[in-house]
Amino acid sequence: MNFEARLQEIGARSVHIGMVDPEGEFRDKLVSADKAKKLAAASYPFCEVLYFWDIAEKAYKDAAFIDRPAKIFTDTVRKFPFAPDAAVCLADFIGEFGRLSPRNLCLDLISQAADLGFDVLSAFEFEFFVFDETPESLRAKDYRDLTHFAQGNRTYSLQTTTLYGDLLQGLDEAMRTMDIKLDAIHTELGPGCFEAPLTYAKGIKAADDAMLFKNFAKAYFSLNDLTVSFMSKLSTQLSGQSGHLHVSLRDRAGNAAFADPSAPDGISRTARHFIGGLVKLMPELLAMCSSTVNAYKRLVPGAWAPTSANWGVQNRTAAVRVINDVPEATRVEFRVPSADTNPYLALSMCIGAGLYGIRNEIEPPEGSAENFYASTPAPEAVFPRDLGEAATRLDRSPVARELFGAEFVDTFVAARRFEYAEYQKHVSEWEIRRYLGIV
Repeated sequence: MNFEARLQEIGARSVHIGMVDPEGEFRDKLVSADKAKKLAAASYPFCEVLYFWDIAEKAYKDAAFIDRPAKIFTDTVRKFPFAPDAAVCLADFIGEFGRLSPRNLCLDLISQAADLGFDVLSAFEFEFFVFDETPESLRAKDYRDLTHFAQGNRTYSLQTTTLYGDLLQGLDEAMRTMDIKLDAIHTELGPGCFEAPLTYAKGIKAADDAMLFKNFAKAYFSLNDLTVSFMSKLSTQLSGQSGHLHVSLRDRAGNAAFADPSAPDGISRTARHFIGGLVKLMPELLAMCSSTVNAYKRLVPGAWAPTSANWGVQNRTAAVRVINDVPEATRVEFRVPSADTNPYLALSMCIGAGLYGIRNEIEPPEGSAENFYASTPAPEAVFPRDLGEAATRLDRSPVARELFGAEFVDTFVAARRFEYAEYQKHVSEWEIRRYLGIV
């Protein structure tokens, strides 16, 4: 179905066109359906500033910030969930400047997998906190002493899901309007804490679904005078928020490429090489899936998150957990990304490293059922300690430049270094309470 016919089917009189920036934020322009058709048929120029400012919209490069060629991806049209006569679709930069785009990078790596004879299937699962706050109250309180939603919440709580069933059902319906299917919604550890595993999808749709879920969940809860947070770590008293990624490959006949029922652990040679590449490259590519300062507050001992590159079958303490309950659903769960991850970058990292392993027939270290949280990792497997170190590791990685392109790596590293430099200027409450009047 072409773009015009799809808009007509939806009954769209207006279209929300979204450019997605490197932080994973949907940058919205609302235009009439007629204008959207014209832009789709011609071009959609957009300001390059998206790639030269930080998450706080502070530019870190002097430039004229000209418009760059972009296009509307007409195959991404979906119903807009908050109005009966509106649609939503994605756009992105094209040409040379388009090489900086995480979504374009992800599309390229999915294409590379296809060249090797594989379809990529994947799904994200996000944990998030909900607060009984609005943007206005957050600012009025200076982001301190915030009121949690569902304060008596417990993990897998029947009481919470019963009491707030209408709210959770509304979230599910909003996502289904956009053809985003949730496997479940359940409560997690902590006040107002929930988890939403998304149903797997083929190709770029899985990353699109994840990006749209996060952005439109924020809008949905705002409509209900609530605030949702996908921050990696909110405080030392609360658990970290994960954004685990499940990935599998299928061959041209539709068979599960990671499964081999005759193997002792049920996984194929292809799966072992995919895992080998991911485990080998994970430490030097970490900034791709952990691109915020806050993400590294979760990747520490005692926080129920990996701190080094390792793997195991059905091992929830591993960075890469192989799930092999059913052969046709055999997959890897990449447990490093936090909820604040950019889905396009996390999936790009995983596919890129995995394909590198397949191409080079990289055997992983021995998988283990041990508690990796309590073990001593090999030095080469240890993760960078913070975003600054991770950016340097990525910058110095020749494999990263081979997989993702030098131009993308240079631009992305510059942005991460700027983010880390902004953090280093900050004086935290912890420092004041620890040192003021003593040193």
